[in-house]
Amino acid sequence: MNPMLDLRQVRRAFSRAAPDYAATAVLQAEVRTRLLEQLDYLQAAPARILDLGCGPGIASRLLKQRWPKAEVVAMDLALPMLQQARGEQRLLRRFARVCADVRALPIADASCDLLFSNLCFQWVEDLPVLLAELRRVLRPNGMLLFSTFAQGTLEELREAFAVADPGQAHVSRFAHVQQIGDAILAAGFRDPVLDTDRFTLTYQHPRELMQELRTIGAGNASQTRRRGLTGPKRMEAVYAAYEAFREAGRLPATYEVVYAHAWGPDAGQPRRHAGAEIASFPVSSLKVRRREG
Repeated sequence: MNPMLDLRQVRRAFSRAAPDYAATAVLQAEVRTRLLEQLDYLQAAPARILDLGCGPGIASRLLKQRWPKAEVVAMDLALPMLQQARGEQRLLRRFARVCADVRALPIADASCDLLFSNLCFQWVEDLPVLLAELRRVLRPNGMLLFSTFAQGTLEELREAFAVADPGQAHVSRFAHVQQIGDAILAAGFRDPVLDTDRFTLTYQHPRELMQELRTIGAGNASQTRRRGLTGPKRMEAVYAAYEAFREAGRLPATYEVVYAHAWGPDAGQPRRHAGAEIASFPVSSLKVRRREG
């Protein structure tokens, strides 16, 4: 999704965040709950489920609870997250844990009935390559269901840094909802539907927001990020610029979330080859529903 992401930094950040992630990631938990509600669209019980970017494994446990006979595979790039997921296991409802990159899944072709992912794909640098891989492992008529952050996420923090330190990347950039929909269609998935939510969290000081982002591993992972600490004078300039957004005594932080579900194409349909151009589809061909969270 973002060709400028440093995947090694993403792995390091989420590895460090693993012990405190479940207790701190409140927004991620709310999005997970809303995403799980969309499983009602799946009529037949899945035999194999992949939870991609599973984090501490809470969704994996809930998926196994919903379909006890299914094989649930929790997959994450950060090994410490999978170690945390061990605590979500239940004696008679255990799930597999696999450390892997979602762009190169150690899974056979057309072997999964449900691909589930909550707020992981924004950390993948090439969405078309990712979706081609997801299509490879999804069975015909299987379900792809995921959430991801979109363009409006952390727009206030991005603008404050742009004022204080122009020309430097301090906040990762996220795809526009149209780009996400285009990529799903270009990969050959059927009948995609996208919903969007805008959440606003509030803070007394920008330090609280930035500390929270570090705690959950969601810091800046751009290849062009400034190495080393940002100086105190520059940070004071960031705080001053952020003050322009203060309302009713609090500072907002906006998150734009996209929920998407689509279906695996019938057997024999041609696949998109890696490196091919992404086709551009009119937004009218996508079902996009917007909400305010």
